[in-house]
Amino acid sequence: MRLVAENLAAKRGEDLIFVNVSFQLAAGEAMVLTGRNGSGKSTLLRVVAGLLRPERGRVEAVFRDGRESRPAREVSHYLGHRNAMKQELTVIENLAFWQAYLGDFEGGEGRSIAAAADAVGLGGITHLPFGYLSAGQQRRFAMAKLLVAHRPVWILDEPTAALDASADQMFAGLVHEHLANGGIAIAATHQPLGLKDAKTLVMKGFEYRETGEMA
Repeated sequence: MRLVAENLAAKRGEDLIFVNVSFQLAAGEAMVLTGRNGSGKSTLLRVVAGLLRPERGRVEAVFRDGRESRPAREVSHYLGHRNAMKQELTVIENLAFWQAYLGDFEGGEGRSIAAAADAVGLGGITHLPFGYLSAGQQRRFAMAKLLVAHRPVWILDEPTAALDASADQMFAGLVHEHLANGGIAIAATHQPLGLKDAKTLVMKGFEYRETGEMA
């Protein structure tokens, strides 16, 4: 599978934020978005995730040497600034909802809720209401949402903001495992995720440049 974006443009209100953004990512590849605040990083991620309609262009998952394609949203997980969990529900109830709602994409299998909780280092507290947890624990369980349903593309907006160094390392390990299994990751971050050989897309509003630099 390849993730292909061609000539994307997006608006905030009536104003164009970026134009002519194109990139391709193959299985096992990652790309990090950088750039000043307001340059369009989060907007681009939401366009790829299907949460915003682009003003122009397309973004698709392409299969079988271009003979088949799907909208990128059908193959993607999105982890934004908010955790997308109900405060009054337990962790198990929240993760069970996302597991059932998202389901596994063809050919993949997500982890059990218990295994996902163990992977983020919080296996013993899934019975607690989500709202009882600390901000760091809540963010870790939001990361577990990526694991309970298999999707080949991970779209990550500042995934480790406000987390400690051990959580950063844990999450970097999850992303590396995802890539090693043929997944794709796109992340907007001001903190290095340790992604070797990741592509870099520098957003500059109406200007951007794509490089092969390490992020």
